[in-house]
Amino acid sequence: MAEEDDEGGEGGGTGLPASLEMAWGLRERPGKGPRPTLTLPRIVETAVTLAAGEGMDAVSMGRVAKELGVSTMSLYRYVTAKEELYILMSDAGVGAPPALPPEAAGWGWRELLTQWAYAQRAVLMANSWILRIPLTGAPVSPNQLAWMERGLAAMAGTALTEGEKISTIILIGGLVRNEATMAADMMDAIVKSGVAPDQVLGQYVRTLRLMTGPDSHPAVTRLLESDAFTGSDEPDFQFRFGLDRILDGLAALVAGRAGAGEGEGSGAGA
Repeated sequence: MAEEDDEGGEGGGTGLPASLEMAWGLRERPGKGPRPTLTLPRIVETAVTLAAGEGMDAVSMGRVAKELGVSTMSLYRYVTAKEELYILMSDAGVGAPPALPPEAAGWGWRELLTQWAYAQRAVLMANSWILRIPLTGAPVSPNQLAWMERGLAAMAGTALTEGEKISTIILIGGLVRNEATMAADMMDAIVKSGVAPDQVLGQYVRTLRLMTGPDSHPAVTRLLESDAFTGSDEPDFQFRFGLDRILDGLAALVAGRAGAGEGEGSGAGA
């Protein structure tokens, strides 16, 4: 059977929409005929600019077409659905993983995964509109897979199975996305309230003190009497705490596998 090569088809048998095939460089343009004035990167860049400036609610095929000065139908020669555009926008927003510093040559899996997590978090915090794009499937775009490759490669020197490696990536990625989403939501709420962040926190503590007490909420009271809300000068404490606990658990698994391997080796030589 001949491979499909029509617009929106699965030319090359990748199973991907034509727009994502173009993102991978597998298609030069969406169809035959005169070279069009539009390009897929230009469409995606326009959509990203809208999202960064006005939020994801501003992004629609009609609005992107208007910004480009073309008809909405002309966009469908490149992107057959808004969901495809979202995937391409997200891929452009995260970009490729940043280059590792020279000292990374001496890093172990833990340092490499830590850098991977913090780099992802920085990207999402700087482009919070990405967090408003719903997850509709596993990553298939170029930059997203480059991030996956970097994360998996960090564990290359361990005895973890491939299934455990991808599960680790999913677990850490979930922490990154959840923490970045909460931070973005809180910042949006603070901006809308017009109140400074420290004032918001202060009011929250005062409210808790009024609504709770040692008899009704002894655990919350102990929390309020501590310096948990005011004592840490590290803005990333909660993220670092969560990431370290995940990596501590992974370290135990990695060490156990290494010990088991040594035991097997010594047993074989006995």
